[in-house]
Amino acid sequence: MPELVLEVNGRTWTLDASRPYTLGRDPQGDIALDDARVSWRHASISWRGGSWVIEDHGSTNGTFVEGRRVQQQEIGPGSAVNLGNATDGPRLNLSGAAQAAAQQHAPAQQQAGGWAAQAPAPEQQPAPGQYAQDPYAQQQWQQPQQQVPPQGHAPHAAQGQVPQQGGQGAEPVYGDRSPTTFHQVALGRRMRIGRALENELVVSDLQVSRLHAEFTATPDGRFELRDLGSHNGTYLNGQPIPKSGTVLIGPNDIVGVGHSTFRLVGDRLEEFVDTGEVSFSARHLTVTVDGGKQILKDVTFGVPEKSVIAVIGPSGSGKSTLLKALTGYRPADQGDVLYDNRNLYKQFAELRQRIGLVPQDDILHKELTVKKALKYAAKLRFPADTTEAERQSRIDEVLGELKLDIHKEKKVTSLSGGQRKRVSVALELLTKPSLIFLDEPTSGLDPGMDRDVMQLLRGLADDGRTVLVVTHSVAELALCDKLLVMAPGGSVAYFGPPEEALNFFGYQTWADVFSAFENYRDYDWAGRWKGSQHYQMYAADIDAVASQPSDTPSAEAIRPPKPQAWGSQLMTLIRRYASVIASDKGFMGLMLALPAVLGVVSTVIPADFGLAPPTPPALFNSTAGTIMLILMVGMCFSGAANSVRELIKERVIYERERATGLSRSAYLMSKVIVLGVITAVQGVIICAIGFIPRELPEEGLMMPPAVELCLVVIALGFTSMMFGLVISSLVKTSEKTMPLLVMFAIVQVVFTGVLFKVFGSPGLEQVAWLMPSRWAMSGAASTLDLAHLMPPWDRENPTDLDPLWDATIAQWGINVAVLLVMAAVCGFAVARLLRRHEPEVMRK
Repeated sequence: MPELVLEVNGRTWTLDASRPYTLGRDPQGDIALDDARVSWRHASISWRGGSWVIEDHGSTNGTFVEGRRVQQQEIGPGSAVNLGNATDGPRLNLSGAAQAAAQQHAPAQQQAGGWAAQAPAPEQQPAPGQYAQDPYAQQQWQQPQQQVPPQGHAPHAAQGQVPQQGGQGAEPVYGDRSPTTFHQVALGRRMRIGRALENELVVSDLQVSRLHAEFTATPDGRFELRDLGSHNGTYLNGQPIPKSGTVLIGPNDIVGVGHSTFRLVGDRLEEFVDTGEVSFSARHLTVTVDGGKQILKDVTFGVPEKSVIAVIGPSGSGKSTLLKALTGYRPADQGDVLYDNRNLYKQFAELRQRIGLVPQDDILHKELTVKKALKYAAKLRFPADTTEAERQSRIDEVLGELKLDIHKEKKVTSLSGGQRKRVSVALELLTKPSLIFLDEPTSGLDPGMDRDVMQLLRGLADDGRTVLVVTHSVAELALCDKLLVMAPGGSVAYFGPPEEALNFFGYQTWADVFSAFENYRDYDWAGRWKGSQHYQMYAADIDAVASQPSDTPSAEAIRPPKPQAWGSQLMTLIRRYASVIASDKGFMGLMLALPAVLGVVSTVIPADFGLAPPTPPALFNSTAGTIMLILMVGMCFSGAANSVRELIKERVIYERERATGLSRSAYLMSKVIVLGVITAVQGVIICAIGFIPRELPEEGLMMPPAVELCLVVIALGFTSMMFGLVISSLVKTSEKTMPLLVMFAIVQVVFTGVLFKVFGSPGLEQVAWLMPSRWAMSGAASTLDLAHLMPPWDRENPTDLDPLWDATIAQWGINVAVLLVMAAVCGFAVARLLRRHEPEVMRK
């Protein structure tokens, strides 16, 4: 069994055929590769059946042998193996043990591993005159490492300034970074871009559709870009192009597809892959609220790539406002937010896919297991054409990276506070964001968990991401690269290394610093900061960073597209919501017990619904109205109780998912459908218990009386459920829902028209028209002819009857129709109220 020598990035391993070897970003693996395109556990190499075999373990970006993506392939000395990308992914140089020993005597420059080993051999070197004829070839020869994924800031000569046709130098468009790779575009040829292997340009990114877009070089020298109905959209200069639409592009236009951006340079297509190492800066952010009060004042700072920045400050210093401004949730009234030198506000639709946000409250359903919660999140965030295997592979990779794989079958509610925060981070990492914001991730955690969470953030940054965390904890600030201290009033009091912050303020502890903020609120902390040497060292040069000049687009242009069709989102949301309810056994039991108890209560009242001939004839049976009153009010309470907390308890989840492209109407409709089914089941239960002991009339208006009564009760429950959603969308805390629920139920009792005369009373009758119980009771009265069964309100004029109780099919239909119209109006109101909990750019 021969040994195999593997060389990558200047390091060498001798593989023994007696065991397999794992490759990936996992530092505990056999061969660790620090490249963002490589999965955590990417592949393995082992000796099988007389040959060496490389096997891909469901990696996101794939394993390539001789330029072809493979799942399992025999390899040997001389095989061309790349991980993550067929052309420029990390290259595995394979050789036999004897060949490797011979190379030890070769010149030192021929021993260089990694990308340097790909330089042309001496006989392949271009002639001196060729440089002048083809400057691109000269650049490729002089800097073969240009196609390495950029690690930090590239030197000036490798800034993507590849000469265009005509010799004009192109302006850099990727900050100061080199393009990742180049693609040749032939005239008259179409180049399709997508995730599927049959595309001419394969982008290994789950944010990209299988057939995403295509470039066409027309015979007249123009270049066209067409979206192929992609789910996450194709972007031109940061703005989405119409679905299935075609636009012309020029040499200065930037095309965005998932995490990749493209630009034409002559007859070549430059590609830059955002692998996570991005800079981030804010310039002169100012937020003004009603009345002209500034709650954020001229905030300026810059964050280098692969770093952790902590934001601290006393209450009222604008930390939450700053976080909303930095993420685009609530853009600042003045100033710019620059994502790798791109204006976040103007290109939010494209760049929002590269930003992760972990709010203070957990953004997941605690009733689900970790695996299920991530499964539904992946289903909503990835395009509809991603397969179950692709989504599961990404979930497993994230779970392994965050050491959550041993907890994946546990319910979220059973995890510790630190583990739940890891799950929230895992949910955001599914889409491979380059920039991650966290709001108070250590709130409520003990010191040990506080340290674990901060170490997790440190690891995320070291793995190639930029992390910004708003926190009240100062115990683990040493793990951060930079510290931003906000002063009361929303201004910057300090920005720089955390270890120098206390000396800057002249205090021994952070408690003393915060006390000084409180005791000297009128002091010009921002002026002191701007006049300091620290400002010159760490913030003064931010003003020199130029944002991309462009007109501010309309809200419609920067609104993110939906990653899935409306129907696909709706089905996913319905399944998730049903899973959440089914996982909560206590809630399920309560929803079934409540209507049963209310139905039993109604059986206490003896009645024959007027079937027995009254004696004497002038007397009427009045108990039927009382029984229906109990059933109606019970259904009102049950329907509203089903929904009154459903929106408020998921508000944080909805805010985050809405920013990722969730459809507001699909979200609301999923609630209506699931809760509507539950309410209908409750209506059947309460009617069955209430009617089975009774002997009902033999005939109804157009259906059996029990069916007509049950339909009215269900319609009332459905309308009450919609009123509950209105309450849930109005309140700010769940504690306020119960008093409003009780008030709603009591008001319904008063206006049923059974306790006292409602019709014919000016003002009172009009108010009663707004109550669903009034119309529901009228529908039941039409079926049972309560107008003649109950004692007349006006005994001197027995013909003075409630017109809504008329025992006709038309009146029964009107009563039920009004209930459904009320439900529709409530649905429209909820949809409008949900807008308050969305990023401003998402609001219509």
